[in-house]
Amino acid sequence: MISAVVTSLPDVLAVTKAEGRAALVGYLPAGYPSITGAIDAMTAMVRGGCDVVEVGLPYSDPLMDGATIQQAVEAALVTGTTTDDVLTTVGEVAVAGAPTLVMSYWNPIERYGALRFAEALAAAGGAGVITPDLTPDEAGTAPSDWLGATDATGLCRVFLVAPSSTQQRLRLTAEHCRGFVYAASTMGVTGTRASVGDAAATLVRRVRDVTDKPVCVGLGVSNAAQAAEVASFADGVIVGSAFVRALLDASSAEAGLRAVEALAGELAEGVRRRRP
Repeated sequence: MISAVVTSLPDVLAVTKAEGRAALVGYLPAGYPSITGAIDAMTAMVRGGCDVVEVGLPYSDPLMDGATIQQAVEAALVTGTTTDDVLTTVGEVAVAGAPTLVMSYWNPIERYGALRFAEALAAAGGAGVITPDLTPDEAGTAPSDWLGATDATGLCRVFLVAPSSTQQRLRLTAEHCRGFVYAASTMGVTGTRASVGDAAATLVRRVRDVTDKPVCVGLGVSNAAQAAEVASFADGVIVGSAFVRALLDASSAEAGLRAVEALAGELAEGVRRRRP
C-alpha cells in the first residue's frame, strides 16, 4: 500500500513504477452489503494492500458486468443506493489513503449532470472516473460535457481499449485518458478467469506503441500468481469480481472484511513479483 501522503492517481502510479512493480487496483460496488459495509470493505482493501480503489456506481443495465458483480449491484439497487451515496462512499474511502475513482456507465452521470457530477466528485476527494461505455469522441468538449467537465475539475478520466481496437482508436483513446489507459483485455463481460492468456500482453504492447501513459489491465485476476503474470507486462492490475465474490461468499459482515483484506494482501504480494 502507498503511503497516505501520496493520494493523487498519477503520483501513486509513479511511485509503483519507481518501486519496480505494478499498482493493485481494487473494485467494489457502493452500497453492498450496505453503504457503510461497502465503505468498510473498500477500506479493508486498502489496509490489505490496494494502491487504488474503484467505487462502482450501481446501475440497472450493467452490460459489461458478469454475474458476480451483477449480483452485488442488484442488491445495492434494491436497498436504494443512489449516486449521492456513491459520492459519500468516495469521500469516506479516499481518507484511507488510496486514490479513489468511480467506475460508472455513462447514463447515471448524464442524468446527474456531467459537470455537477464532476464537481461533486472532486469536492468529495475523488481522483477520477472510469467510463466503460463512453468513448472520447462522444464525450464532448463543452463545459457541460464530459471532457469539458473533467478539464474544469482536474479529475482523471479513464477510457477503455479492447483487443478489437484499431491503432487509430488506441491512439485517440490514450490521448484523452488522464491517469491511465484501461486495457479490457478480454471481449465480453467481466468475471474471474482460469488463465491469463496472451491477449492482455499483446494489447498492452499495442497501447504502448501509441502512448507512454500507464496501462492498467482488467482481466479477471483472482489470485497472486495471476496478479504476478499481469504485473509482468502492465502498470496496474485491476481486480473486481474476486473481491465481490469474497463478500458474497462470506458468512458475516466481519468475515467479509477479513476475506477482502486477506485477498488484497495476497494480490499485493503478487504484483510485487513484477521484477526480480
